Amino acid sequence: MKTEVNFKEDQVYVAVEGSIFVEDAAILREQLINLIEKKHIKFVINLAKVDFIDSSGLGVLVGIQKRALERGGGVIIAGATGVVKELFQVSRLYKAFEMQ
Repeated sequence: MKTEVNFKEDQVYVAVEGSIFVEDAAILREQLINLIEKKHIKFVINLAKVDFIDSSGLGVLVGIQKRALERGGGVIIAGATGVVKELFQVSRLYKAFEMQ
């Protein structure tokens, strides 16, 4: 898994590439929590180049969404396709996020 973080106005754009498994999810969680601790609360997480995400990865996104919402922000999931998009639909997580 690779991540690229960019800032534009008050939003943090996080592009993720590859697969997100347990080990990757822990790294992603740490990166995103560090950003929240630095007062960033609005995220656009681009999953267009993610070919798989497991339950731990989904859990990280839910946890970050909760933390961001508590602070007046939120998480937008962008570019989810294929298996990744199906996982959001089957798990009904598409209701917890703004999906683009």
